[in-house]
Amino acid sequence: MQEVINLSKGQTIDLRKNSKGESVYDLSQVTIGLGWDVRQKESGFLGKLFGGNKEEEYDLDAIAFLLDANGKVANLGRTKQATNGQNIGLFEGDVIFFNSQNHPSGHIWLTGDNRTGAGDGDDEQIIVKLDSLDQKYQKILFVVSIYQGRKNNQHFSMVDNAFIRAVDAKGKEITKYSLSGDASLNGKCSMVFSEVYRHNGDWKFRAIGEPHDTDNFIDILKKYTN
Repeated sequence: MQEVINLSKGQTIDLRKNSKGESVYDLSQVTIGLGWDVRQKESGFLGKLFGGNKEEEYDLDAIAFLLDANGKVANLGRTKQATNGQNIGLFEGDVIFFNSQNHPSGHIWLTGDNRTGAGDGDDEQIIVKLDSLDQKYQKILFVVSIYQGRKNNQHFSMVDNAFIRAVDAKGKEITKYSLSGDASLNGKCSMVFSEVYRHNGDWKFRAIGEPHDTDNFIDILKKYTN
């Protein structure tokens, strides 16, 4: 049985190697899984009697930025008109998110949107064919935002057991970085969770855990476009 490497903030590992330094993992297709639980609010006897302790629904969104050698998102895609007439920006560019789930290369995609985080396991997944990814992409940044977190007063201090993990093409879990909501995350509605980047011909995974006030990933993206 392979030993999963549990990371702390700031730690980096070689994705292809296990804890013994042996090259054992298949990076032809890697699943980056995100999971979370929403902390149940404590309520008194009457609240429990009338269902007042019902778990609140949170919509956490996984987003990936594909960065070039300059650490920038080179292709911001195009604007597409949705069936409801609304304009969707960043479509088919180097940002993978809920309105543009499949990269034009076919080498990275978002599997879909779980709006509640209910149940065990991954709540959202971004799958990437690392060994096939074009050389112009040197790094992938993984961001998580709470949809309408500012409006709904939802933030990461209210989220329990949040994690990001990497699983190889054969279903072997390589590494996991867990983040528990505490007071330091009060008011923080987005998180730069981790990055995967090229290093000497292979791929590294780094746990970042950088919180942001905004609930809109576009505010974080600006840093990688200017």
